Amino acid sequence: MALPHDGMSTDDVLAQLDAFKEHDVRWREGAAFTLAYSAGPEVEAVAQDAYRRFSSENALNTDAFPSLKRIQNDVVGIVGDWLEAGPDGAGFLTSGGTESLLLAVKGARERGRRERGITAPNVVLPTSAHAAFEKGCYYFGVESRRVAVRDDWRADVAAMEAAIDDQTVLVVGSAPQYPQGVIDPITDIAALAAARDINCHVDACMGGVTLTYLRRLGHDIPDWNFRVPGVTSISVDLHKYGYTAKGASVIMHRNKQLRAYQTFVTDNWLGGVYGSSGVLGTKSGGPWAAAWAVMHHLGDAGYLRLTASARRSCEQLATAVDEMPALALRAWPEATLVAFGAAEPAEGVAALDVYAVADALWRRGWYVDRQGPPASLHCTVNAVHEGRIDAFVSDLRSAVDEVQTAGTAGAQGAYGTVD
Repeated sequence: MALPHDGMSTDDVLAQLDAFKEHDVRWREGAAFTLAYSAGPEVEAVAQDAYRRFSSENALNTDAFPSLKRIQNDVVGIVGDWLEAGPDGAGFLTSGGTESLLLAVKGARERGRRERGITAPNVVLPTSAHAAFEKGCYYFGVESRRVAVRDDWRADVAAMEAAIDDQTVLVVGSAPQYPQGVIDPITDIAALAAARDINCHVDACMGGVTLTYLRRLGHDIPDWNFRVPGVTSISVDLHKYGYTAKGASVIMHRNKQLRAYQTFVTDNWLGGVYGSSGVLGTKSGGPWAAAWAVMHHLGDAGYLRLTASARRSCEQLATAVDEMPALALRAWPEATLVAFGAAEPAEGVAALDVYAVADALWRRGWYVDRQGPPASLHCTVNAVHEGRIDAFVSDLRSAVDEVQTAGTAGAQGAYGTVD
C-alpha cells in the first residue's frame, strides 16, 4: 500500500479511523467481557487528556523529563501502598502485564546466575499461570515446569514442591489466576521460595487493585501481597481494574536489590552508558501520565465504588449462570472473573458446545473469551457492566437455546492473535 501523494485532511484521516472501528466490539457500552475496561466517560476523558499531554515525552531518559520520573515515583508509590510493600519496596512502570511477567522471569534468572551460579534455570508454576510466563521462559532461556492444578483449580503446592530442584530460580502463584478466577494459596507457595531463598512472583495483574479494595470493603480475602513472607515481586496492571489507558502496569519488588536484577545496563557500544528498566527502550509518557491522572482523579473512594460495582455485577452473573441447567460454573469467583462451561448432559443428549454459544453471543453483540481445556467461556466483569448483566444473561439464555436446538459447533479461537 502506497501513501497518498498529497496527504489527507485532518477530518478525512479521523473519519477513516472511525470507519475502521465500525465492526469493533462496543466495549464502552459494556458489550465486551474481556480486553477493555471502562469506568465511564468522565474517567476516560481524564485519561485521554493526560495521555495527550505526555504522548511524545520519552521515559527512556527521565533526566531529560523529570516530570516522568515524578509520575513514575508517585504511581509506583501508590501501588506499593496497595501491596503493603513498606518503605523498602521498589518497582517500575511497564507497558503491561506481559512485560511485567517477562521481567519477573528475567530478574529471577539473573539472581540465580549471580548469587548461585545457576546455568540451567527453571521456573515452577501451575498450569493456570498466565501464558506470558511461558513467553518469558522462551525469551530468556529458562525451563518452564508446569504443574497440574488441584480439582478446585488452585495451585497444588505439594506437587510444585516436588518439581523444585537446585536449578529452580522462581515459583509462581496468581491472585487470582485468569482461567477460573480463583486465588492460589500464596502463603504456601511463598513458603517454598523462602525456604530455598529463591524468588516468588505473585501475578496480581488482574487482582492487584480489586483484591486490595475488596478487602477494604470487608470481603474475606486470603493473604496474597507483601505481608506474606517469601513473596519477592508482584505485578499489577493499572490498565485493567485501575481503569487507566492501555500501556500501564507495575512490577513491584520487595526491595531495590531484587529490583536491580530486572534492569539492563551496558556501555559496550560507541554511544555511552545505556540503562533500561525493562524490555522497552523508548517509552511514551502518555500511559504513565494517564495512570497518574486517573488514580488521583478516582482516589480511594472512587476505587472502592468501582470495585464494589464490579463485584456486584460479577456475583449477579455467577449466580445467573449457576442457575442455568445447561451451564456449570468452573468455580465461584473470588474476585471479578467468571468462567463457565457446559453442564454434564443427560444420557443420550449431545453435549452443549460452549464455543458455539460464544458465536451466538457475538451475533448478538457480546464478546467473551473462549478458553480451555476444559472448554469454557470467560467473563472479565468490570465497572462498565453495572446494569448490563440482565441483558447479557437474557441473550446468554437465548444463545444456549439456539445452540441446543440447532446442535451447532464453534471454534475455540484464541486469547491472543498473531495476525
